[in-house]
Amino acid sequence: MGLTITGLYAGLLAIIMVVLLGNVGRLRSKKGVSLGDNGDRDLLIANRQHMNFVECVPLALLLLAVVEANGAPRGWVHALGIILLISRLIHPFGINPASMNTTCRIVGSGGTILMIVAAALTALWQFFR
Repeated sequence: MGLTITGLYAGLLAIIMVVLLGNVGRLRSKKGVSLGDNGDRDLLIANRQHMNFVECVPLALLLLAVVEANGAPRGWVHALGIILLISRLIHPFGINPASMNTTCRIVGSGGTILMIVAAALTALWQFFR
């Protein structure tokens, strides 16, 4: 069985990651900062937008692939993928060093965590059923 649904979301999420990474590179070049953020607020935000994506998405995609490979209904796999995609689209707009409680950050983080927990529970259910 192929992982066509996971492949769709992996491709879309890869585009988001490249955009986030490109923003970091653009700011590093513009500000002449090779490593870290050199105290620059914009670079700090761009770095965290990218790194939060890198910290969360690989496990989420792995779980999505496991759930799909183990025969979950297509609609459920798409629902998990859509939740992850929308969450990761929204989250970067909520990164603000002055506040953890921005709407986009809460929705983006919450959706990502919801997806990971739902996919993990599905994978466990698939194993033990």
